[in-house]
Amino acid sequence: MATTEPYAKAVRTPRPARKRSPVPAGRIALYATLVAVSLLMVVPFVWMVLTSLKTPAEIASQDAGLLPGHWEFGNYADALRAAPFATYARNSLVIAVSHTVINVVVASMAGYALARIRFRGSEVIFYLFVAALMIPTYTKVLPEFLIVRFMPLAGGNDILGQGGSGWLDSWWALIVPGAVTPFAVFLFRQFYLDLPVELEEAARLDGLGEFRIYARIMTPQVKPALTTVALLTFESSWNNFLWPLLVTRTDSLRVIQVGLSVFKTENGPQWHFLMAGTTLATLPMVVLFLIGQRYFVQGFATAGLK
Repeated sequence: MATTEPYAKAVRTPRPARKRSPVPAGRIALYATLVAVSLLMVVPFVWMVLTSLKTPAEIASQDAGLLPGHWEFGNYADALRAAPFATYARNSLVIAVSHTVINVVVASMAGYALARIRFRGSEVIFYLFVAALMIPTYTKVLPEFLIVRFMPLAGGNDILGQGGSGWLDSWWALIVPGAVTPFAVFLFRQFYLDLPVELEEAARLDGLGEFRIYARIMTPQVKPALTTVALLTFESSWNNFLWPLLVTRTDSLRVIQVGLSVFKTENGPQWHFLMAGTTLATLPMVVLFLIGQRYFVQGFATAGLK
């Protein structure tokens, strides 16, 4: 009896139930708002994909529903055959990758110099970069076009930039302007400022030079900034329409966003081909964002904290 009594008491004693704390109403409202906003952002993409799978008659019909009555997957193949999209995609990829590499390398160097190297005028230079962020993009189009058009000793121009076409209709015009952005320099500077001084001091004690400290010690610590700048630069370059349209004249240098305009004919847009081409043009950016999503969000969350 002495051995079984404690066991009997343990069996008969009920374990107190844990009370779940109620979810705050504010959090429920926040989640509901986020879900609603997410649906609003997703709906245009869903409509684009579904429209790309409809027939022209179904798109023109007033009684057509959201879902296609007959799924036309052949619209994608027909859209690729309607224009040299392989060339357009190649050009867009070359330009986007070039801009991304140049912007990440040059802007990270500039941001490191402004954050970690003390020299006369560094604050003034940083404020100039901040001021450059306030300049609207479209106000810079005309000055950049004139610089490209009258580039000396290029495209038949003389030393004064006269007599030829300069960099127009060339890879130089597509890659050089806008390759480095003030926002990238600002973002890198903020991240480099947050790194502890002990890292570079220990590296200097080990005999590393300034460039090796930048490349091997400090830059690997700012992966969110690298990913954020790379994604934003690639997205901006991939989706650029106005500048390639102004500086190119031949199909061999057209980009994919300009190539989509071939589906806008005199009789109206060919919506099934236009939506199919737009879906294909959007797909690379969706994949890249999904790959770098964690660092991308972290980069924006921590930018500007210092």
